[in-house]
Amino acid sequence: MTDRFVVPARLRLTSMVLMAIGILVIIIGAVSLLGSTGPDAHFDKTRFWIVLLHNSVFFVLMALASVFIQAASSLAHGGWIVAYRRVPEAIGANVGVFGVVALIILFAIVFGFQIDGHNPIFHWVNPHGDELLEHKSAFLNKGMFVGFSVVTVLLWAFFGKKFQRISLDQQTAPKNSTKNYFKFMKWAALFLIVFALTQMSTTPWLWIMSIDAHWYSTMFSWYTFASAFVSGMALIMLWVVYLKNQGNLELVNREHIHDIAKFNFAFSIFWTYTWFCQYMLIWYGNIPEETIYFKIRQQGPYSVIWYATFIINFVGPILILMSRPSKRNFFTVTFMALMIIFGHWLDFFIMTMPGPLAQHWHLGWYEIGVLAGFSGLMMFSVSRTLAKHDLVPQNNVLLKEAILHVS
Repeated sequence: MTDRFVVPARLRLTSMVLMAIGILVIIIGAVSLLGSTGPDAHFDKTRFWIVLLHNSVFFVLMALASVFIQAASSLAHGGWIVAYRRVPEAIGANVGVFGVVALIILFAIVFGFQIDGHNPIFHWVNPHGDELLEHKSAFLNKGMFVGFSVVTVLLWAFFGKKFQRISLDQQTAPKNSTKNYFKFMKWAALFLIVFALTQMSTTPWLWIMSIDAHWYSTMFSWYTFASAFVSGMALIMLWVVYLKNQGNLELVNREHIHDIAKFNFAFSIFWTYTWFCQYMLIWYGNIPEETIYFKIRQQGPYSVIWYATFIINFVGPILILMSRPSKRNFFTVTFMALMIIFGHWLDFFIMTMPGPLAQHWHLGWYEIGVLAGFSGLMMFSVSRTLAKHDLVPQNNVLLKEAILHVS
């Protein structure tokens, strides 16, 4: 069995147009926002950088979800993912691309963005006698930020490529050989340790939570994981359905689509659980330094987006994806995947924007243009990776189980 994907001219053109839009919008933003001299110049300059941070972090964590699902399914001996495993492999192999972009933006903010000796996004860069920030300086400092960030991205990129390489090596291995199968499991176990020490703990603290450095939540990393993972599974869904519509992935049937949709449904509920738990504990404690984080989001200028994220990310999935037929309908799962990704993009918007911009937020040409650019980069990089290798993971020891899979 062979199944090669040839990037359609329309897809290639669409991805390039979106990337061009993103680049053009960033250039225009650099001129108009960074060059602003009006009364809101402070917020215009901050808007330029925080939008880039928002998108770069969201896309790298969404891509990382594909590396995580490969590791988790391997350790669970999951055969259902084998039928379309080239999709998460292709996405995961490009974690390094988005990771490098995120590092460039993050380091530019930490080392190059100041207004009157003050960093409007990461206040801990210049604490200026702030007792609480100075108390946290053992962890919140430039050296730790750079060290953790670089090592994290390098490890993510390494595992993304390593998983793809082991999987491809199986195609030339002797028939029924399980050497690469168990080799993959060993690397998967090691990755989950790295994942626990990065995505599940330190990385969201540094990249996102430290924007509101006076506030903290012990559930924040679980919350960002839930948001990124369900977005990542939705991204896998989009690529699987697209490839099916192109005549590829013949081994994938409605049972596999049903399984991915179940992940989208289940982790939308899990995201809501973490959302509620984090909110409820802070509401119940009613401590001013904790509740201020939610006050501006729920009752302040972001209230519309705050409630919109809840409706899009919880009410929509639980109403639409609860039934079995809806999880097996290609149009429904595609629509829901798009809605979930956009809803969690808004979720990351809520995480990042209020701290540095307060009520001076926007959701206009610059935000949408940058989102288009990153979307184009995702389409371009993943499609090129998919086209390099056979989409059928031949010789995989679980291939027969994947073909016979029934939900």
